[in-house]
Amino acid sequence: MKIKKILACTLALTMGMVMLTSCGDKKDDSSKSSGTTSAAENDGNSGGSDVSKTHTDDPMTVTSAKDLVAQMKCGWNLGNTLDATGGSGLDAEVSWLPTPKYTDKTMIDMVKEAGFNVLRVPCSWGTHMDETTYEVDGEWMDRVQEIVNYGIDNDMFVILNTHHEEWYMPVESDVEEDLKQLEALWKQIAERFKGYDEHLIFEGVNEPRLRGDGAEWTGTSESREIVNRYAKTFVETVRATGGNNADRCLMVTPYAASSSPTNMQALELPEQSDKLIVSIHAYLPYSFALDTKGTDVYNPDDTSIKDLFSNIKTYFLDNDIPVIVGEFGSVNKDNLEDRVQCLTDYLTTAKEYGVPCVWWDNYARVGNGENFGLLSRGEYDWYFPEMMEVFKNTYQ
Repeated sequence: MKIKKILACTLALTMGMVMLTSCGDKKDDSSKSSGTTSAAENDGNSGGSDVSKTHTDDPMTVTSAKDLVAQMKCGWNLGNTLDATGGSGLDAEVSWLPTPKYTDKTMIDMVKEAGFNVLRVPCSWGTHMDETTYEVDGEWMDRVQEIVNYGIDNDMFVILNTHHEEWYMPVESDVEEDLKQLEALWKQIAERFKGYDEHLIFEGVNEPRLRGDGAEWTGTSESREIVNRYAKTFVETVRATGGNNADRCLMVTPYAASSSPTNMQALELPEQSDKLIVSIHAYLPYSFALDTKGTDVYNPDDTSIKDLFSNIKTYFLDNDIPVIVGEFGSVNKDNLEDRVQCLTDYLTTAKEYGVPCVWWDNYARVGNGENFGLLSRGEYDWYFPEMMEVFKNTYQ
């Protein structure tokens, strides 16, 4: 067993006691409530039906990534849920939520009715894999598929990824074992889901970076090259499973999913095809949108949003490579009017460039942490109707 795996296990136990926000291992201050039901007891679960028998041979409309992305409007992340690494087994799903509530179809129906036609399902797999064989726990695979089906059966585009994976670290000493585990994991995911049509999109890795290193978010030439190797292994593994995966659109990411010009330019597409999408994450303007100690005032003259999409156009869109902003949002600082204006500017600019954006919703709304919650999953209601109107009005 590698040292990093021992550290990963220790870290997983520790982090199970806190809530993380997006892919950057970021905490919030909400605490886990007691009295949860198990996933099997939750009425959102399959109740014994064999979910693996669903969508085994859906007819595939082969389309380019560019044309597929053009059908997308805005999206919503099921954050701090299947990507959580606390708890054990199926209970990991609620281990980071302020009010433990298993995902059910009603929630995803609400997301669709609110105007979102993209559902991103962040999912962590490393804590549900055998450390020697890399086999994924069957119950976990079933639960992931069940939630994917909530979106697919709602005629939504669904993005399924690998999220808080502590076992990959883009350094030369680890890369061979990383690639071996990445191949084993994606072979299992791809085999399970290869019958799904073009509405299902796979995203290979999430913000791959030098965790805990001084260059964590900027990267190095070596780490950027290794991230490109991750992408190559991911794409080749999925394609090799055949079925609809031969023509499925896949998402790849630059180092850390960074929007910096250096990292965007360093991304090498792993195949010559029109079936690849680039994933970028951008919480902007940073001090307003992500920094909990930053400003609560949105400055409409700030150019960071415009600069983001201008750079995306230069490095990708002008080369016929479509882009999805897989994560964006703004922290609730009791500044609703400013958040509404920021969201309006962000989505309006994104729509002009033809770039769908997927809001990071971690269910957290109050406290001193990174509170991106929009959907009250327990009450089946939206916290900020004014913000929901922006999503609807922008994409009418």
